[in-house]
Formats: sequence, C-alpha cells, structure tokens
Amino acid sequence: MNMNPRSALRIATLSGLAMLLAGCSMGGLMGGGTQSQNTALQNAQMTPAAVAQAQTNALPVIATECPPIKVRTGGEAMYFYGGGRVGDAQSLQYQGVIDEVTRNCVVSNGQITVNMGVAGRVLLGPAGKQSSVNAPVRFAVERDGQAIFSEKYTLPVAIAAPAQSAEFVKVVENVSIPYLGGETITIWVGFDTRG
Repeated sequence: MNMNPRSALRIATLSGLAMLLAGCSMGGLMGGGTQSQNTALQNAQMTPAAVAQAQTNALPVIATECPPIKVRTGGEAMYFYGGGRVGDAQSLQYQGVIDEVTRNCVVSNGQITVNMGVAGRVLLGPAGKQSSVNAPVRFAVERDGQAIFSEKYTLPVAIAAPAQSAEFVKVVENVSIPYLGGETITIWVGFDTRG
C-alpha cells in the first residue's frame, strides 16, 4: 500500500501522542517488581474483614473514571484574513484545525491527575505566505460549570516551503483536579484567538 508522506507523518504524530499519554499511566502494571514481591502478590489472600474494610474505603464513582475531553464549540478552528477582509476566501492567509484530543488520568489521594493532549494542523490559504504561525490553544477544566483550571499556550508552527501545512502537538501534564464525588467534570480544549 502506497502512503503519501503527509499521511504517514500524521499517523506517526497521532500515534506518538497516544503513546506519550498511555505511557504516563503504565506505572507498575507492566512488571518491574522483584521476584519475591511478585510471588507475594500472587499468593495474597483477602480475609472477609479486609474485604469489608476495602469496601468502606472505596473511592467515589468519579475517582474511577477519567473526565471526558471535548473541543469547545467555536474553538475547533481559527482563521486569519489579510487586510481586514474577514470571510473573503481569497484573503485567507491561514487557518488552524484541531484533529485529535485525548487525555489520561491517574487517581490517588483525593486527586485526579490528568495529562491532556491535542493534535492539529495549520494550513496556508490563498493569500498565505507565512513560514511560521502561532497557534493559540487553551486547555480548561470545569467542575459543575466552574473553571478550576485554564491555561493558554502559544504553539509555534513552522511551515517549510513548499509545504502548505504543518502539524502541531501539545501535551499538558500533571493537572491535579480535587474531587468529592458526584461532580460533573469536563476537560475542554480549543483555539483561543482572543487577545
């Protein structure tokens, strides 16, 4: 199967983003313990009293789930026009689009620690001659409609001629979200072109 270089690069970029986030939560699940530790775990048995104690210390429902990540409406694309001709297709210098978003969570001690990522592209328009574009991307976390984390990142995207587009990836690591249980928590991502 023949694959053009752009498709291969995009697949590699998205695969790398997924692997980076997946690797953040592997921890000791993939081994790494000593032989005696592994044997002890294999032979461990729970007494009825230990099971009862574990049930009373069970984490709230939210603690076992990673909050969803969504692209904010209106933030899925950005457009830059020359000469103030907003909406004139021939004056479009560049546009940005978000292709993929992902997140990964670890729950511990009343905290959900999230790594969140975005992958997208910047494409030159008919009037575009830029070799570098800044993509302003905002990550935010809301609990019951209230922002508990919000950070804007300016991502430099180099567009090397003769290419008319370039991809970007951003991963934000170790964002801690306190939880009580029963809250609605949502992770948002999108372009933020406000000053």
